[in-house]
Amino acid sequence: MIKKIFAFILLCSLSLSVKAQVSYFPPLVGTTWDTMSPQTLGWCQPKIDSLYTYLQNKNSKAFIVLKNGKIVLEKYFGTFTADSAHIWNSASKSLTSMLTGIAQEKGFININNPVSQYVGTGWTSETSTKEALIKVKNLLCMTSGLKPGTGCSDLDSSAACLQYLVDAGNRWAYHTGAYYHVEQAVSMASGMTYNNFTSTYLSNHIGMTGLWYNNIYYSKARSAARFGLLTLNNGIWNTDTILHDTAYFHTMKNTSQTFNLSYGYLWWLNGKASYLGPGVITPYTGALVPNAPADMFCALGKDDQKIYVIPSQNMVIVRMGNSAGDTSSQAFSPFDNELWGKIDSLGMCSNAGIYKNAAMENDFQLYPNPGKDYITIKLTRLLTDKKLLITNVIGEIVYSAEVESSALNYTLDVSLFPKGIYFVAMNNSVKKLVIE
Repeated sequence: MIKKIFAFILLCSLSLSVKAQVSYFPPLVGTTWDTMSPQTLGWCQPKIDSLYTYLQNKNSKAFIVLKNGKIVLEKYFGTFTADSAHIWNSASKSLTSMLTGIAQEKGFININNPVSQYVGTGWTSETSTKEALIKVKNLLCMTSGLKPGTGCSDLDSSAACLQYLVDAGNRWAYHTGAYYHVEQAVSMASGMTYNNFTSTYLSNHIGMTGLWYNNIYYSKARSAARFGLLTLNNGIWNTDTILHDTAYFHTMKNTSQTFNLSYGYLWWLNGKASYLGPGVITPYTGALVPNAPADMFCALGKDDQKIYVIPSQNMVIVRMGNSAGDTSSQAFSPFDNELWGKIDSLGMCSNAGIYKNAAMENDFQLYPNPGKDYITIKLTRLLTDKKLLITNVIGEIVYSAEVESSALNYTLDVSLFPKGIYFVAMNNSVKKLVIE
């Protein structure tokens, strides 16, 4: 029976791997959006229900999961519906990052030029010499060298509130007031309002509806998912290339400076060796969201607004709502890792014939764990069924093999596995594996 289950899962996995090569794009108008059954990913309803309960208890209003562009999960809470709009807060910054790349491609700006070239001099309290050192790129990377003036908040963008601390490029500090001048630069250089620029060059091309108000974007949850899907597909929507500049796009979603390895161009990056947060001057060791895939990059906003983009899983996840904790956060929070722990577990009750009694059985040992190049699976006893299965966090099979009946040790090359979390199953045992 177990072998039949393995065969069925493997067949489904091979089918999924073919489909994952081409993403689906929903129509630009209307509410039609193809769906994918969560069961095809090995997700089971009890775990999904548990996730929804968790999200509701954490003040969520909307939650969407896309796989290959199709909706796998979509849930709204309370009076919030698919037609309700919500504030993105600082997740808006990641949208600005894409718009800035488009503005540069269209010849309106050059991110290596001083900000003052586009917004005029005197936009800070610095001397003209120091102010000229601040390039548009510094604002994208959060390396302006500016600090809030006395009595000013991080959100204040007036010249009196943007004061010199160090030369641009010599310090990373999350500074929203300075960032607002990226939006201003794009608008002034293009001669368009920021809303018109967004509609003309991005949202009209992907069916996204929303509005900038007081430097912050508002939209429905599906529009946020559309933006995530555009980013997942490297700035291309179906056959329409929104951002042609592949060099900019690559830099946007990778480490942009040496101070905060987990920050690109207004995008947060997972899987790096360390990270800085808003208001923090000493890096924390480890990944931003340890439970999440290492290649994930995110648009994150105050009160836990989330757009997660996961290339290795061809997946986008959107969460909108109020703060998931007792206090608001400017970007990431412990909720990110908690949520990904719930997402990780969605497939743990799938294939019950494989995973049942997993907590009671201890048929093999796994080392080293975390692994990097090779792992060894050491059987604690001879097994009648030595089918080895490795799945990723969403239940897709990434490796399947039949171990020799007489072997007690099995060495596996995992050097080509993407970094992340996996589950290794054999007989009635399952173990978590981390690939670094």
